[in-house]
Amino acid sequence: MESTSLLFVAFIAFNILSSLSPLIVSVSASSKLKNYSYYEEHMRRNLLANGLATTPPMGWNSWNHFGCQIEENVIRETADGLVSSGLSKLGYTYINLDDCWAELNRDDEGNLVGKKSTFPSGIKALADYVHSKGLKLGLYSDAGYFTCSNQMPGSLGHEEQDAKTFASWGIDYLKYDDCDNDGSKPTTRYPVMTQALMKAGRPIFFSLCEWGDMHPALWGSQVGNSWRTTSDISDSWDSMITIADMNEVYADLARPGGWNDPDMLEVGNGGMTKDEYIVHFSLWAISKAPLLLGCDVRNVSQDIMDIIANVEVIAVNQDPLGVQAKKVRNEVWAAPLSGYRVVILLLNRKSNRATITAYWDDIGIPENSFVEARDIWEHKTLEKKFVANLTATVEPHACKMYVLQPIP
Repeated sequence: MESTSLLFVAFIAFNILSSLSPLIVSVSASSKLKNYSYYEEHMRRNLLANGLATTPPMGWNSWNHFGCQIEENVIRETADGLVSSGLSKLGYTYINLDDCWAELNRDDEGNLVGKKSTFPSGIKALADYVHSKGLKLGLYSDAGYFTCSNQMPGSLGHEEQDAKTFASWGIDYLKYDDCDNDGSKPTTRYPVMTQALMKAGRPIFFSLCEWGDMHPALWGSQVGNSWRTTSDISDSWDSMITIADMNEVYADLARPGGWNDPDMLEVGNGGMTKDEYIVHFSLWAISKAPLLLGCDVRNVSQDIMDIIANVEVIAVNQDPLGVQAKKVRNEVWAAPLSGYRVVILLLNRKSNRATITAYWDDIGIPENSFVEARDIWEHKTLEKKFVANLTATVEPHACKMYVLQPIP
């Protein structure tokens, strides 16, 4: 354990030093990728070694749209909708039930039981149906005595039993909340479930949801595959933009195998404008956040489909280099991508039109380099070749997103 701890300290030190210099397109990006590979090989065996989350997870979660009003027909229809719409082929493969799926009381043997009034066929049958569609099923539990709704039991004290139950049902993802606990630290309670999942005999993505209370980005990589960095999102511009800013603070700590999680997407739930939803999706994508849809995918407008099915923006999120973007100057966000490319986001959070400039020396491109820019929301490569900077006019509460490729 002593050598493991030293490796972890060295890795964090590397990232802190990296954050003090601009993003480097070639040498630093390559070195960082090698460092991530070294980390994955030597560090993730410490507690969690399930081989999952090489890129951020994509799928759907029930909470933002349905809350506790979930039942098996909605889940089956959602699985059908992901497939029929083509979203599953784009990577949206997790179907995650949030709170309220279980009976308030365990059975006589202490096992969790699916709520009979809403899931009469049982969770195992539901998992089988979801798997038959080529998708994966996720569940929700809590590192406390009851979940946050107080309508079903938590897993505190039942970690191994519940992990075995989840594995026997064919569960692929576990979101683990932090309500109604015994007052001990999440750093004590969450690793118990990590160990239980490791013994369960089935790889299960482990999503820590302690709302950023004890800065899980600092310790979550040894415990889970993602960790919430913020409080719950709501379907409003102010909530979304505040959470994006909070999540950005921990950018250096995200990497393949473990991701910062600013909560599920609200795109399509009606509380923001189309441009605001584009900003929302863009920020989550460039931040390497889990792309978990929170709308009713059975009934999605074409405007919303154009956002959530943008293959070029999804590709930024799923880029194998796995580097989360940072704010490098004012409202310019940037991150290196594989293939010696850089993605930039020019964000206008003001109520009036703004002119925003990205400078090469801020994003690690040699100042006199010629650069080709592709607008990944307009799906076109700009005719002009850029030197030293790129400037764009951005509408209020909107953004521009470009992938930059230096020209030899």
